[in-house]
Amino acid sequence: MSDQHEGLENSWREGARRAGATYARRRISIDPVTRLEGHGKIDIFLDQAGEVERAYFQVPELRGFEKFVQGRPAEEMPQITSRICGVCPTAHHMAATKALDHLYRVEPTPTARKIRELVYSAFMTEDHALHFYFLGGPDFVVGPTAPAAERNVLGVIGVVGAEVGKRVIAMRRRLREEVISAIGGKVIHPVLGLPGGVAKRITPELQKQIREVADEAVEFGKFTLQLFRDVVLKNEEYVGLITSDDFTHRTYYMGLVDDENRVNFYDGGIRVVSPEGQEVTTFAAADYLDWVAEHVEPWSYVKFCYLKPVGWRGFADGTDSGIYAVAPLARLNVSEGMATPLAQEAYEEFFETLGGKPVHHTLANHWARVVELLYAAERLKELADDPDLTDPDVRTLPTEVPTEGIGVVEAPRGTLFHHYWTDERGVVEKANLIVATQNNSARIAMSVDKAAKGLISGGEISDGILNMVEMAFRAYDPCHACASHSLPGSMPLLLRVRGPDGGVVERLRRDSDGNVSRERP
Repeated sequence: MSDQHEGLENSWREGARRAGATYARRRISIDPVTRLEGHGKIDIFLDQAGEVERAYFQVPELRGFEKFVQGRPAEEMPQITSRICGVCPTAHHMAATKALDHLYRVEPTPTARKIRELVYSAFMTEDHALHFYFLGGPDFVVGPTAPAAERNVLGVIGVVGAEVGKRVIAMRRRLREEVISAIGGKVIHPVLGLPGGVAKRITPELQKQIREVADEAVEFGKFTLQLFRDVVLKNEEYVGLITSDDFTHRTYYMGLVDDENRVNFYDGGIRVVSPEGQEVTTFAAADYLDWVAEHVEPWSYVKFCYLKPVGWRGFADGTDSGIYAVAPLARLNVSEGMATPLAQEAYEEFFETLGGKPVHHTLANHWARVVELLYAAERLKELADDPDLTDPDVRTLPTEVPTEGIGVVEAPRGTLFHHYWTDERGVVEKANLIVATQNNSARIAMSVDKAAKGLISGGEISDGILNMVEMAFRAYDPCHACASHSLPGSMPLLLRVRGPDGGVVERLRRDSDGNVSRERP
C-alpha cells in the first residue's frame, strides 16, 4: 500500500468489513487509477475460487472548499471555487456567479446572460474534446486491451494520424485563448462573472474573432462525430462492449432542460426521469434540497447522492433505489431533444441505434458526449452571430441585502449546485457544493463493482481486463478534486518523522475514529 493511502486503511477496512469483504482472500489494487481528474484507487477482493466478492472505488483525497470559503466575501466565490479544479474551473465560476445573482436578487442583463452562455458553450466544447481524445478516447481508438504505454493521446494520434492530433490541439487552443481568455480574462481561473452581469463587454472586433472560432468549432464537432462513427460504431467488438450487461445500470437520471425539455447547459429546470424514462419531476435550483440527499461511507471522501423522496437502498439500481446519474448520457435521457439542428440529428441517431429511451449503458456516455460537443459548438455559433452581443449594457447593479443564494449549471460531468448562506454584509457563513461527480458517485461505485464481477473470473486477470474495469468509472469523466470536499469523520493521517540520515525515527497515526498511535522503530 502506498504512503498516500496507508493513513486511510482503518477507515477502509471498516467499510469493507460491513460490506462483507474477506481479508484472508486475495486482494487486487489498481493504484492509482488513470486518466481522470483527481486521485482514486480500486480494490478488488476475490474469493477462494477467484471470483470477485466486491470491488471498491476509493477516493482518498480531500479538498475542503466548503469549509475554507467560510468568512470570505461572497463576491470572491467565482474566483475561489474555480481553484477547486484546473479542468472544469469555468463550471464552478459560472455556478458561483449564478449563486451570486440569486444571493443579491438581481437579474443579469440580456447581453450579460448571452456572454456568459457563449463562454460556457466554448468551455463545454473544449472540455468534451479533452475527454474524448485524451482521457476516454484511448480505450476505443487504441483499444481497451492495448499495451498500457499506448493507451494515451499519443496512441490516439498514432491511430488517427498526426494531422488529426494537430487539429484537436489547435481547436482547444483557439477556444481557450480566443474565446474564454479573451472574454473571461483567464482560461483556468476566469474573472468574468459578477452578480448581475459580467466584467467585460464584447467589441465588434472580438465578436468577429469569436465567429471565426465558432465556425471552426462546428466543423470540428461534425468531424469528431464522424470519427466516432468510423472508429467505434463500425467495430462490432466495441459496440458489444458498450451494450454489454457488465456496463449497464437501470437508474434514475437528472439534468437541466429548457422550456421545451431540450438539453441546456447554462439554465433551465432540473428534470428527473425514472429508470423507465417517465418524468418524475422538474424542479427549480432553489428546491434542490427537497430532492437531493447525501449518504456517507467510511471508505471514501466522496459523498453518495440519492433522490430524497425515493430514499437510500444501498448500492443497487432499479425503481426502488434512489440512485441516479448525471452527465451526458443522463442529459440526453431526461431531454426531449437538442436545441440545434445538427445535434438533434445526432441525438435521434443515438437513440435509434441503441434501441430507444432511456439508454442505460454506461459506456454510451462517450457517444452522448460527442453529441453534446456538437450541440455546444452550434450554440456557440448562434450566440456569436447574435447582433445584441456587442451591447454595452452588461451589468445590473445589485441593491438587495444578501442572505442566501443558489446557482446551478450543467458541468461537463453533470449537474453542479452551489449554495451560499451569508450575513448582511455578504460574508459567507456556510456553503454547500454538490458537484457532478458526487451526483454520479453511487452509480460509479456500482459500475466498478459490476464490471469487476463480470470481467474477472477464476482469478484470471490481465492488464487489459483491469483497464476495462477502469473504463467503468472513466465513462463518467469524474472529477474527484471537485467531489471530495467533505469529511465522513476525522481525517486519517500518517506522519513519518525522519532523522538526519533519512531513516524513520517515529510514526504518528490518526485513524478515522480519532484514535492516535505512536510507533518507534
